[in-house]
Amino acid sequence: MKKSLPKGGDYQRVRNLLSHAGLHTVCKEANCPNMFECFSKDTSTFMILGSECTRNCRFCNVTCGTPSLIDPQEPIRVAKAALDLNLKYIVVTSVTRDDLDDGGALHFAATIHAIKSIVPGYPKIEVLIPDFKGDMEALKKVVSAKPDVLNHNIETVSSLYPKVRPEAIYQRSLTLLQNVKTIAPLMPVKSGIMVGLGETASELEQTLTDLFCHGCDIITIGQYLQPTKKHLPVEKYYSPEEFGILEKTAKKIGFKKIAAGPFVRSSYRAKELSSL
Repeated sequence: MKKSLPKGGDYQRVRNLLSHAGLHTVCKEANCPNMFECFSKDTSTFMILGSECTRNCRFCNVTCGTPSLIDPQEPIRVAKAALDLNLKYIVVTSVTRDDLDDGGALHFAATIHAIKSIVPGYPKIEVLIPDFKGDMEALKKVVSAKPDVLNHNIETVSSLYPKVRPEAIYQRSLTLLQNVKTIAPLMPVKSGIMVGLGETASELEQTLTDLFCHGCDIITIGQYLQPTKKHLPVEKYYSPEEFGILEKTAKKIGFKKIAAGPFVRSSYRAKELSSL
């Protein structure tokens, strides 16, 4: 399977604008296979709070290192870039910042408020947040800013957490999703899973069930691709037919919106999945 390179100048225009604005995108930092397609459609996922993550997940291409200081002007720059790009749907994510007392929650809220204040008839805003180490007060800061969709990725099945996400906790992520519904029962909740890391079919079904039972409405399921030789190897490539089976399983469990396929990523075609 291959992804086509972009046609026309939109890809380079978006990349130049983001570069000149001093903004990061998870599209570029994580080597997303959909970057060319999304940039060519004037779509990107802004990554706030710097480009260095405090965690070292073995599947992720984002740099792990000493984080930079928070830039208080970043929310305004994100909002202005969204205005310049004429975006109708914005996804805001971040590196994990365990060095911060609230994990960067207040900065997420400031970015949401900046977009709403600067972009006329503001576009829909989806936030893809870290787990904030389970801090309920930090989560409340983000939810209170009223994003249109709140996303937090479970990433993989419980048994693989020690290998794939050694600094994360499976149940903590589930509880975060459940807490969103406690704070704002009508807010759409979203999560994502990678496949191909060594999970079993029964483990995947259990993870989907766990997510649904903890308030998740929208699910994305995509193929794990090894970013570099230093990252975890791919244990299995799923066929389109197998992704079709996973989609049917998720639908049977009760998810309202599902995207499943080799190139599906958490923010891929996010706008299409957002309306419940």
